[in-house]
Amino acid sequence: MSEAASDNAKRDEVRKQVEKDIEKAQDFKIIDTDIEKARKLIGLDVARGGKDQTWVGPATPNAIKRFAYSVGDDNPLYFDPNYGRGTRWGSQIAPGSMAQHMMSPMHGDPMDADLAKETRSLFRGIHVFVAGADKYWYKPIFPGDTLRGYGGTADVQEKPSEFAGRSVIRYHRQVKLNPRGEVAHIVRGRAIHTERKAASDKGKYAAIEPAVYTDEDIERIDAIYAKEQRRGAEPRYWEDVEIGETMPDYCKGPLTVTELIVFHAGGYGILEYGIGGSRLWHKNRQRVRNFYIKDEYGVPDVSQRVHWNSEWAKKIGNPMAYDYSVLRESWLHHYLTDWVGDDGWVFRQYDEVRKFNYMGDVQFLRGEVVGKRQEDGRFYVDLMVQMTNQRGTVTTTCEASVLLPSREHGPVILPEAPREDQVKAIQMWKRHGEIMREKGVQVEID
Repeated sequence: MSEAASDNAKRDEVRKQVEKDIEKAQDFKIIDTDIEKARKLIGLDVARGGKDQTWVGPATPNAIKRFAYSVGDDNPLYFDPNYGRGTRWGSQIAPGSMAQHMMSPMHGDPMDADLAKETRSLFRGIHVFVAGADKYWYKPIFPGDTLRGYGGTADVQEKPSEFAGRSVIRYHRQVKLNPRGEVAHIVRGRAIHTERKAASDKGKYAAIEPAVYTDEDIERIDAIYAKEQRRGAEPRYWEDVEIGETMPDYCKGPLTVTELIVFHAGGYGILEYGIGGSRLWHKNRQRVRNFYIKDEYGVPDVSQRVHWNSEWAKKIGNPMAYDYSVLRESWLHHYLTDWVGDDGWVFRQYDEVRKFNYMGDVQFLRGEVVGKRQEDGRFYVDLMVQMTNQRGTVTTTCEASVLLPSREHGPVILPEAPREDQVKAIQMWKRHGEIMREKGVQVEID
């Protein structure tokens, strides 16, 4: 056999192996017993231990800068320590959205061994989409801070899906504590589990065509970027805000693989999935084999590549690659913090990611003031924000509550976490300290 013929035979064999691997990856089904087992975890809080997520562990000055950069946020409050010293915070701080990605190990009592064994590897081979979250911020993140936390499953619901026929929604709640044992951040996220083959067969979004842009289209997008203005050091006072007032137009994108690379460089999506190169690629494949599906070259690659590989995205029911919902959530937070200024505080961000943001799509942001209120000496403004793509489709909605300084009553008073969360946090924090001392590590726990 000639060398060319041998190469062609090899390519045919690889092609068959790839098709077989994809068929296997599409064959996993949602099973009732997994739903039943997942519901046994509802309400069970467990300390988040394991290895330190070094990309977004301690909030070093450079880590803060990298994360802000990764979501397109150029606020000097996150970039420049000298600028930060002149603000009410007296220091550089991190964007609140960075809290969702920070997790250093917290030690606590382990889950019951039998329950842990029974609920290991639930929904194996089932695709997962992040669909938004309900987030609250109570304390700023300063350089050097870590966030340690606990949490678990808050709810499990089965729902019919136009996209994939059958779906399971899992709600996860996490409470994160700063190095002083204070509740800094609470998040209740939504993850939707769907069957890959069912979604592919339905092809709900198959007719969507990739976006294309003329020079004039890019000029219109550039004009929006050029008008975006960060409130910055000029306070936005509560008394000056009116219900019905519109927020400025912003945009994000068009989405490119480059933008996703930059987002990964800021710290997202690495240790959450355990992905790595070379030897780490080899080791992780032994740990989570079903996460790796052969690409067109016959190389086992992460199923996560739906975000940059359109051919694989088609296999799970989408016409092309799409973004991370968490990236859009971070964009929303950028929009909100730009509006409130350095003296304001984003307290709550409830967002729903309703449609996919495909490669090449641009997202236009617009918001409105829908309420004002005074509670416990704090001055709140309620906002509604939408993201709409170039097709005119609303892809993401957001309800937000922010705190603004008052001309009459002075600076923002930071919110306090619910009393029950503060009590539980104290218990978990003390137990963390006890276990650390048992390991021979001296820590100060108030």
